[in-house]
Amino acid sequence: MHIDLPEKRYYSIGEVAEAFEVNTSLIRFWEKEFDVLKPKKNAKGNRKFTQEDIKNLEFIYHLVKERGFTLEGAKTHLKENKQKTLSHFEIIRKLETVKAELLKIKNQL
Repeated sequence: MHIDLPEKRYYSIGEVAEAFEVNTSLIRFWEKEFDVLKPKKNAKGNRKFTQEDIKNLEFIYHLVKERGFTLEGAKTHLKENKQKTLSHFEIIRKLETVKAELLKIKNQL
């Protein structure tokens, strides 16, 4: 899944939920379940997600929705293998982006 968000410093929970095509309640639930998600909150209590939060959410989404991990399994996987798995995940995402770009060029020819 490719997340298409504009380049900004902070994202609202609505923007994040729309990009991931999930409900805002799921984002809030994952925030409670996963310690790695720590969005900033303004005086009103509105969540503001950073680029780092988006990366972590994308990784959690990948584990839970794409690979079928349970929440407990995803938490364990994050704690035990975070650096190794995260680097593999980033490489896979970059390759998917390159593939999509190449397919787009192929279709234009």
